[in-house]
Amino acid sequence: MNWLPRPASCLRALRRLVGAAGVLAVLGTAGQASAQSVIRDTEIEGVIREWSDPVFDAMGLVPADVEVLLINDPELNAFATRGRIMGINTGLILRTKTPGELLGVMAHEAGHIKNRHTLRDGAQNAGMQPMIMTMALGALAAIAGAPDAGAALLASSQYFGTLGALRYMQSQEGEADITGARALERAGESGRGMVEFFENFRSQEIFSDQRRYPYFRSHPLSSQRIEALRPPVEAASNYNKRDSAERMAQHALVVAKIRAFMDAPNSTLRDYPSSNVTLPARYARAIAWYRDGQTQKALDAVDLLLTEQPENPYFWELKGQILFEEGRPTEAIGAHERSVQLKPDAPLLRINLAHALIETNDTTKLAEAENQLKRAVALEGDNNLAWRLLSQAYSSQGKEGEARLASAEYWFALRRPDQAAQFAMRARDMLDRSSIEWRRATDIVLATGATEKDIQDAERRNEQRSRSGVIPPGGG
Repeated sequence: MNWLPRPASCLRALRRLVGAAGVLAVLGTAGQASAQSVIRDTEIEGVIREWSDPVFDAMGLVPADVEVLLINDPELNAFATRGRIMGINTGLILRTKTPGELLGVMAHEAGHIKNRHTLRDGAQNAGMQPMIMTMALGALAAIAGAPDAGAALLASSQYFGTLGALRYMQSQEGEADITGARALERAGESGRGMVEFFENFRSQEIFSDQRRYPYFRSHPLSSQRIEALRPPVEAASNYNKRDSAERMAQHALVVAKIRAFMDAPNSTLRDYPSSNVTLPARYARAIAWYRDGQTQKALDAVDLLLTEQPENPYFWELKGQILFEEGRPTEAIGAHERSVQLKPDAPLLRINLAHALIETNDTTKLAEAENQLKRAVALEGDNNLAWRLLSQAYSSQGKEGEARLASAEYWFALRRPDQAAQFAMRARDMLDRSSIEWRRATDIVLATGATEKDIQDAERRNEQRSRSGVIPPGGG
């Protein structure tokens, strides 16, 4: 598994942000923890939410309240924790044969959330919201400039590792099965995929814990459980409903995209040879050529895809990514602009555009980068990369108060209250007290645990420092 789309070009991109020495350190840590980190991809997320949201709704859950995390891990695993967080490993997605199987697993996990099941053995710690670093699929840019990127990734690894050691009780598994199956039926979906997924791995029942997939260590599987699930699923009115051709095509594309970004390029090209002229195969080959350094071949392949589907925002996104990581940010802007035009509600696409605008080093483009990033954080307020880039855009325009506030938001999103408070206090010193930004900075300080008295004491020390140039006792 290799997260670097192209080692050489990625290094060039990262050097622009943190310098050569920092790159090596970040990459070294990322390599250790990459198996347990959250990845982001607008296209894949959109497909998964399109399938699952109606099932969540049918279960009585508010879809927007269920956070679905895509976990970069080749192991077959999924989990649900308190806070209505669901994690799906890429390894599990790749082992599903149909959309119905993936949807069945998600319905089962949603059943745990709905029934408020508690994982045994350390559930309290595992149920806490993790502090995680997110990465765009196939790119490492999201962690490139983070001072504590390595620590954040390792924290993620520890979190997901803890989850892998937990277990549901057998009775809870059966309850989640039935809850999920009923929700699938109410949503007009067949539960066949859920049964087939578990049936595919029936042999896990006889394996020792050491030999089982992580999913079946935390979710005990038994023949009795499968046979208990089968009758109500087969009796449901939607049992014989098959996955549509459109869904099967979506599933094939998701699998191809994950494989193309995760596997070595030569493996992708072997699995998707030129004789395979399907859309997923051509998409995968374009990604593989890009990651292999065959830039022009990749661009030609993407352009051919765009002649067939000129309104596809993700093909434009890929073209922009290729040009950006090739060190051609000015050329990348047009492709990213088109992706945003086609899907204006996607914060990740706006971040791509802003990043390209910033990396041109053209000061006339900074205002537009700022605008795109503001719209991105309005859509997704905890996106740490957006806040980091926004801080950079502000600072390059001499807006130091706003830059400090964006840095505070960055650390707040990463759940680092000490750092968030420090930057927020600095922002308060620089911003107009009547501004919305000043009030937001104050809110962050208070949210990190400080009191009004703490703020007043800090302001008093700052005033004394400015008058005397001496840091008074008690802080600074």
